[in-house]
Amino acid sequence: MMKEKILVIGASGQIGVELTLALRKIYGNANVVASDLREENELLKGSGPYVSMDVMNKEMLHVQVIRQNITQIYLLAAILSATGEKNPNLAWSLNMQSLLNVLDIAKEEKIHKIYWPSSIAVFGPTSPKQNCPQQTVIEPITVYGISKYAGEFWCNYYHQRWGLDVRSIRYPGLISYKSAPGGGTTDYAVEIFHEALEEKKYECFLREDTYLPMMYMPDAIKATIELMEAPVEKIKIRTSYNISGMSFSPKEIAAEIKKHIPEFSITYKPDYRQQIANSWPQSIDDSVARNHWGWKEDYDLSDMTKDMLENL
Repeated sequence: MMKEKILVIGASGQIGVELTLALRKIYGNANVVASDLREENELLKGSGPYVSMDVMNKEMLHVQVIRQNITQIYLLAAILSATGEKNPNLAWSLNMQSLLNVLDIAKEEKIHKIYWPSSIAVFGPTSPKQNCPQQTVIEPITVYGISKYAGEFWCNYYHQRWGLDVRSIRYPGLISYKSAPGGGTTDYAVEIFHEALEEKKYECFLREDTYLPMMYMPDAIKATIELMEAPVEKIKIRTSYNISGMSFSPKEIAAEIKKHIPEFSITYKPDYRQQIANSWPQSIDDSVARNHWGWKEDYDLSDMTKDMLENL
């Protein structure tokens, strides 16, 4: 078996930190190179090699890939939905150019596996709200969603044209206690736990009945690694796979938290993020991922709530 050498770009972000640590457990600390534009996350310090790098600088990226003998790249650097709406041009150029840089270098250096995450943000107001299927109407209304949808087709194109093994998941909202979320519309579901523990109250930026697809971070990490380790013949979707863990509303998560912290209270003050949330499906049909490579989640709302509160 060939020795894998993995580069994680965006390793200090919400997904990056936990994914890097999980990959180091599997492949060995020295074989997983973490990189980010930001400072190295505290949780990564001392656990393996770290490179400060801007993915927009293609030459710099190329040099690192050759120097480190990289065989797999996980590209997690992105500007998310809510942040992206404040600076659409920057979000588009970062989200697109970073992917094209990686795909180009991967093609040239014969990198044999690429991971790039998509998002439920690819769906828009015209997509089915309930059990949104793998193949459906897709008309995103955020720059983040547009960039993710375009990216899915670039991944597919590089696969079809040059045989690049690019794999992708459309993440729902992700909830974690280890690292902070990065400016997405589903971030309330992380903030609410911190506020519940510290302030015993939370003001939510979405309406109480806003249902969104969510996933607990351990499930997202598991899905990502299972997808990447699945035999190539099982990967039949080369745009991006729908996956789902759970769907809930702010009202439901608040009720779940109250079971553990009875004095907790929630108020609602919807802002511009409400419009983004309204454009997304309330639940996702991920039967294709389940059939192709055996995806199955471990956590539901009550398991996750208990685990979050214990760990925070």
